[in-house]
Amino acid sequence: MSRVASDQDVDIDLGQLVRAVWARRLRILTITALGAAVAFAGAKIVSPQYRSETRVLIEPRAPAFANTQTNDASAGPLLDELNISSQVQILQSADLIKQVINNLKLYNLPEFDAAANGSALADILVALHLKKNPLENPPEERVIDAFTQRLQVYQVPGSRVIGITFTSKDPKLAASIPNAMAQVYLAIQSGAKLASNTEATRWLEPEIDNLRQKVSEAEKKVADYRTTHGLLQTNGTTTFTAQQLNDISVELTRVRTDRANAEARAQAVRNALSSGEASDTLGDIMSSQSIQRLKATESGLQSQISDLQTSLLNNHPRLKSLRAQLADIRTQIRQETQKILASIENETKVADLRAKELEQQSDTLQANSARAGEDAVGLNALEREANAQRQLLETYLVRYREAASRADRNSSPADARIVSKAIEQVDPYFPKVVPIVVVAAVATLIMSAIVIMLTELFSGRALRPVEASDVEDKVEEERQGDAAPVPAPKLAKPSMLTAAMDNDEEPEAESVKEAPADDNEFSVSSVASYLTDCRAPLAVSISPSGDNGSAATVALARVLADTGRRVILIDMTGSGYPSELMAENPEALGVTDLLCGEAAFGETIHGDRMSDAHLIPQGVSDVRQAMRGVDRLSLLLDALTSAYDIVIVECGAADVAGVSRLTRSKEIEIILSLPEIDEAAFVGLMQDFQSAGYERVVLMSGGEEAAMRSPARHAA
Repeated sequence: MSRVASDQDVDIDLGQLVRAVWARRLRILTITALGAAVAFAGAKIVSPQYRSETRVLIEPRAPAFANTQTNDASAGPLLDELNISSQVQILQSADLIKQVINNLKLYNLPEFDAAANGSALADILVALHLKKNPLENPPEERVIDAFTQRLQVYQVPGSRVIGITFTSKDPKLAASIPNAMAQVYLAIQSGAKLASNTEATRWLEPEIDNLRQKVSEAEKKVADYRTTHGLLQTNGTTTFTAQQLNDISVELTRVRTDRANAEARAQAVRNALSSGEASDTLGDIMSSQSIQRLKATESGLQSQISDLQTSLLNNHPRLKSLRAQLADIRTQIRQETQKILASIENETKVADLRAKELEQQSDTLQANSARAGEDAVGLNALEREANAQRQLLETYLVRYREAASRADRNSSPADARIVSKAIEQVDPYFPKVVPIVVVAAVATLIMSAIVIMLTELFSGRALRPVEASDVEDKVEEERQGDAAPVPAPKLAKPSMLTAAMDNDEEPEAESVKEAPADDNEFSVSSVASYLTDCRAPLAVSISPSGDNGSAATVALARVLADTGRRVILIDMTGSGYPSELMAENPEALGVTDLLCGEAAFGETIHGDRMSDAHLIPQGVSDVRQAMRGVDRLSLLLDALTSAYDIVIVECGAADVAGVSRLTRSKEIEIILSLPEIDEAAFVGLMQDFQSAGYERVVLMSGGEEAAMRSPARHAA
């Protein structure tokens, strides 16, 4: 049986919990051993699972004859994180899984179609419609589902390596499936590149034929245009007309030079003839054979004359004859010089005529060249079109040769390679017998100890009552440590409840003797200090004894006002006694008038005639009609708490239901105003409020202060 009463405050006895566990240590150890044995048996019964892993490195790969620069360029996208994630999804694709299943004939293994050999428990669940019938799915889908449940594909963090892990009951199968998946993946990748090359060659063949025809037609148009417009080329860059114009210009320059040279030579001959100077220095004269013969004859005659003059007289017939011959020879030389001059002048005339003819031809060719420039615009357009078609054809031919060279499967390796193959495992991946047994033993030990502790707590053997003297000592210490006294009944005061229960068994004289000791502890000033210290914005006062309790509440408001707090009291009593004590005018507007809509909010607030406190009196309107709008009081209280330090609502002899209707919040101060302490009444009210969720309940006794400060009270 429990050692604690139902209404008594208790505490957990940790020593009793430890003693209870220690007393049942043999039972706990037995249960722990049994749990470890069950875990060991279960681990042995469960079929072992083996796991193997294959790792694939994603990297760009190309044939050995491929260009290194091309390989480097193609490696860019493979380094992207998204590309690696895409390869992981490809390895998990249904098409790849189906190909592996068909290659290894996994559909014949019971491990991949356990639904076909279902258990009795599974059949019961299906019959009760608690589980979907797996046989409703096609066999292929069931095999794929079982395969994907055992498969795990992931990217190794911080790398381009993809891990392929598979779990199976057969260690050989666990190793062969990842290797098979890697091989199928490489084949798919290589096949994709091969298909791309094959598709490229298939598409390029008709395109190349079409481009060849277009290039031929474009070049034919260029040739026809050249022929039609006379834009024949002598070399790669110059047309025939431009070449002719260039040749004529060169020839014209040469002819003009020859004419100037001939004119200079003729002028030299003329000057020699007119001045009688020797013409031996002139090249044209000295180059004449006739002149040379005449000059030789003249020289011979002069020699003879010189020889004969030494022996003969000047009038000798021989000398005369020789002089006559010499004069005739000189005449012939002069005549021959005249002929040479005439020949040179004829050359000048011929050169002049030739220059004029060449100038006419040049003018004609220049006009033709201008027309050819206009025709060259159309020719350039045709040549550009032909060049563009030719370049595109060459590009397609290069791509076609490259794609055709990679049409073989060995020439298109996959952009991945296996870096680690799965091997057959010796030790199973699951279950690990030793860790399972250790974890099961520790869990059983802890659960057994927890069950024993809970049993002790629920039975009450591990609970011990809290002594009233201990609580009173704690309250006394708090009162001595604070500057102002703090009332003991804050929240649910254990000492009051304990005293109430103890007084039921003690004689009545003892209860009466202890009552005066509590008067100072729950006085109006103590409650005022408590409200000031806790800074409570709203307090609801309940006066079960009627006007005497209401008078104590008025005294509380005046004490708070004397301490400098902004305080207002709302009279919600049926008698209106707080309004009688505080208001100057008995007919002042108040709560009932505000709720009935007959007064404004500011008109209902009045000052206390004996302190700085404020008052909202009861009012003069019908109470029943006003209570129909009592729900609006919560808005009124919210407005007042924002303007005043403390708002006190005096409800008279109200019950818990009335207070709950007044305010929605449970975090308020409930003051039980009992001028004379009645412990039974106080304990009953306190339990009612705590049951309703109001934990902050304070007892206030006394009322003589309000009677002493109220003239109306003395008159009564």
